[in-house]
Amino acid sequence: MNKNITTTLRFDGSIWCNVDIALRNLDQVFGQVVQPLGLTVIEWYILRALYEHDGQHASELARAVGRAATSFTPNLDKLQDKGLVERRADPADRRAVRIYLTDKAHECKQSVMDSISEIDKRIAQIFPQGEFESFQSILANLQTISLD
Repeated sequence: MNKNITTTLRFDGSIWCNVDIALRNLDQVFGQVVQPLGLTVIEWYILRALYEHDGQHASELARAVGRAATSFTPNLDKLQDKGLVERRADPADRRAVRIYLTDKAHECKQSVMDSISEIDKRIAQIFPQGEFESFQSILANLQTISLD
């Protein structure tokens, strides 16, 4: 390992410890940019997923944002209480529910999308020229880790 890198990483370069520290720092950036919108991290993810594909089944939406469907209902309840989503029965399957954005959610779409750009810009600024793309590739690889 590059000596310069190991001297800047904590805990003898432990990947997990350093990823956790980085995530906590990124969470502070998120708080500065997104919390003024009145959204939590998961609510922000849900809105982003619905902006890409409105009317998803609750289980599909949970999967899209990386959450267990069995514990997802309270997140939808909070967004519904905020007037940002509504549940509608799926006409093709009476047991299923689809989640739709409300007019209020559509009205705040630009603010949500601007927050995405602002966070990405802040993160990209810490990388030397050309290295942000490598970072994105590493992130994509980390998302493929499975417990199989």
